[in-house]
Parts: sequence; C-alpha cells; structure tokens
Amino acid sequence: MDPKVNYLLRLGDNALILSQQLCRLCGKGPALEEDMALSNVALDLLGQTRLWYEYAAELEGAGRDEDRLAYHRDAHDFKNCLLLEQPNGNYADTMMRQFYFDTWHYFLIAGLTHSSDARIAAIAEKSLKEVTYHLRRSGDLVVRMGDGTAISHAKTQAAADALWMYSGEVFTYDAVDHAMVDAGIAPPADALRTQWLAHVAEIFAEATLAMPPKDAWMQSGGKQGRHTEHLGYILAEMQFLQRAYPNAQW
Repeated sequence: MDPKVNYLLRLGDNALILSQQLCRLCGKGPALEEDMALSNVALDLLGQTRLWYEYAAELEGAGRDEDRLAYHRDAHDFKNCLLLEQPNGNYADTMMRQFYFDTWHYFLIAGLTHSSDARIAAIAEKSLKEVTYHLRRSGDLVVRMGDGTAISHAKTQAAADALWMYSGEVFTYDAVDHAMVDAGIAPPADALRTQWLAHVAEIFAEATLAMPPKDAWMQSGGKQGRHTEHLGYILAEMQFLQRAYPNAQW
C-alpha cells in the first residue's frame, strides 16, 4: 500500500474508533452538559474521519469510498492506535484516554497545517479549532477530577497509570511514518513527544497527579493492524448493519 494512503488511513481510523467509543456513551454522561460535549467531540472526530478517508480513497483509486473503508474492513485492516480501543470504563478512564490522545492529536494537527501536501494541510487547518477545544476540555476535566475528592483523585490516578502503556505508540515511527517525515508531510516523532510530555506534565501537576515514568515500556502494533480483543467488539457493533444488509441506504 502506498505510504501516504496508509498514513491517511491511520489518521482516519484513529478518529473513527474514538468517535465510536464516545458515541457509545451518548445518554450516559455524568451531567447533561458533559453528555452533550461527549457527543459533540464524537461528531467532530467523525467529520475528520470522513475528510481523511475521502482523500485516502481518491489516492488509492480502488473504487472504495469512506463507507467501504469504515464498514467493510476487518480488524486486522484497521490502523488505529491501541489506546483508542481501550474500554470506556469509568469516567476517569474515558477522560484520561481522551486527554492522552487529545494532547498528541493537537500537536500533530498543528504540525500538519505546515504539511507539504496541500490537501493534508487544508484538512489539518479545518480541524485545528476542533482539536484545540478537545484538548482544552479534556485537560480541564483531568484537573477537576485529579484535584477533586479523594475518590476522584484515586480513580484518575489509576486511569493515568493503567493507560500510560498505550500512550507511547504514537511516537513509535515505522517506515510509513518516516516516509511521511522525509517528504515533509508529517512532523517528526521527537518534536511531538517533547511537546506531549511537557503538556501532560503541566496538566498532571495542576491535577496533583503523579506522572508515570517517561521511559516506561509501551504497547505497540495497532498501526500495523495488530490489535487487542476490544477492537473486534467495537467493529461488530459499528459495522453490523452494513454487514447484514450490504449497500443498504437510507
């Protein structure tokens, strides 16, 4: 597969799987305002998914569109990072997963606005306001929960520790990522990791949370199609209608 198509699918898959995870929480937020915010973030991510998939399908030239990319691929064909397929869990789990992703996503999208590929730069520019809001919101909630009650602090710290091992995969570059960096399409991993660590440390300090070791061992494989068991359940729910009734339309 062409490296650029592969890279675009990774971007789209990340946004799609997290969007689906958040959609499952619709009506289950801890407060009405928060419930609406979750749904809005899910819709933002879904919109970004469509933009990445549309461009990937055009470059691929195999006759697939955004619907076929979303609903007619199996788990091993998805290239999302493992962090995003981790269970919603309690609200601390949900928001810590969101915060880890949002921090990386913000700095990535900001970097992609300077991409040598004009189409990618335009999509990033369009998405930047959304991901800026996502990061501000998830960081604020991490602070509120971490520096809240003893129970909320304990749950938030537990979530931070449990999900930490999935946070570093985005900085583990392979041949596809390096090809994008060499072509001036994507920012390098070292710069993103430095920015990510600095922002996470700042928010954790405000939230009175202990930051896990920077050199801790990290899970990987999602970008290459090696996933946890959770992705299969997510796709089974998301893809059921199209799999049961191929090419069905409203």
